[in-house]
Amino acid sequence: MAMSMKRVPVREQNPKVRAANFEEVCLGYNAEEATEEAKRCLNCKNPRCVGGCPVSINIPAFISCVKKGEFEEAAKEIAKYSALPAICGRVCPQETQCEGKCVLGIKGEPVSIGKLERFVADWSYANNVDLSEKLPPNGKKVAVIGAGPAGLTCAGDLAKKGYSVKIFEALHKTGGVLSYGIPEFRLPKDRVVAKEVESIQKLGVEIETDVIIGKTVTIDQLFDEEGYDAVFIGSGAGFPKFMGIPGEIANGVVSANEYLTRVNLMKAYREDYDTPVKIAKKVCVVGGGNVAMDAARTALRLGAETHIVYRRSEAELPARVEEVHHAKEEGVIFNLLTNPVEILVDESGWVKGMRVIKMELGEPDASGRRRPVEIPGSEYDIECDMVVMSLGTSPNPLISSTTKGLDTNRRRCIIADEETGKTTKDHVYAGGDAVTGAATVILAMGAGKKAAAAIDRELSRK
Repeated sequence: MAMSMKRVPVREQNPKVRAANFEEVCLGYNAEEATEEAKRCLNCKNPRCVGGCPVSINIPAFISCVKKGEFEEAAKEIAKYSALPAICGRVCPQETQCEGKCVLGIKGEPVSIGKLERFVADWSYANNVDLSEKLPPNGKKVAVIGAGPAGLTCAGDLAKKGYSVKIFEALHKTGGVLSYGIPEFRLPKDRVVAKEVESIQKLGVEIETDVIIGKTVTIDQLFDEEGYDAVFIGSGAGFPKFMGIPGEIANGVVSANEYLTRVNLMKAYREDYDTPVKIAKKVCVVGGGNVAMDAARTALRLGAETHIVYRRSEAELPARVEEVHHAKEEGVIFNLLTNPVEILVDESGWVKGMRVIKMELGEPDASGRRRPVEIPGSEYDIECDMVVMSLGTSPNPLISSTTKGLDTNRRRCIIADEETGKTTKDHVYAGGDAVTGAATVILAMGAGKKAAAAIDRELSRK
């Protein structure tokens, strides 16, 4: 039978229906669909897809199991490499990583690797597959700061190797950006994030919430008073950036970080929660990344007419193509080649609009993208009663400022070796957004994985 060059379509909620609810947009594959899609895999002798995966999952091996209907074996194969498969299958940018390397993508559509990973993970949870195999205790203790993707991955890998691991999380919920940043309609919290965290705990990892490293306890105290042999910092990047334009301090101007945290972590979208959040009539979201798409699609679901305001063209949008497509389907309006110059404020101090200027693309800048240039005299006003700034984030300096010998760069990111995560302080490692600034979930996981291996090498020599 000829190999199909088109992937098995994945079921989704109707755009008009989902734009008014917070249920998951993508419904995923069932067993029959997953098996059919898996049959498209060529099982390449030199699988380029594996090289495109930051955690190096043996993709052909797990897909071969799916082909044969051996879903439990597929789950066990993935678990050798990834601690968070149900999450990665949903939010990883597969199109630029594993799927972007698939040879079928040269003349047709690549294998839907992400959707297959999601199916296997969901199936394993639904069928209570035990993935908690680990080595006997080795008597060594490691502290992990942050229960986000980097910290959870590092903790899981070390626990499998026999280490006693404890995660210290500043918030009242685990998951980091998985819980406070990514909306419910992309990543269900109870059905997916909580299950993945539970799988880490089943390995013996202890998690303590409401602990702020640098205030509740310092890294030096973890070594000197609590006897830890190593520390991994995966505290993320939670400090929002703003433009510094007139009117930006007005009521109704918020960071995407705060807005999404209120809605996702503190469940402001639910009527049985009293979390304060402005229910706006018209929202402008400034930015073009995945976080901007999340904020815009969230505002839309809360009843607002929603605009994305981005200074470059659609071709330069840093958000995933899938997220842009979903946002458009749901009714988000895109004001491209447009940049804010002032927030307009009414007499009571609330946002009443945004003055913007049209842009055109000039020569490439240091990032390789064409630099946006203002078109003189093209200013116009957009009426709105809320502005969400989604311009990126940087790490909180609290940990570095309270830890002797821990160096940071000019962006306040912790300086750490790219391959090992080793910092300038002995026995302290770091990875994820705390080192790189805001990036993707899977890159944070990759950093946590590398650090776990480096910590194991160091402590095994003791």
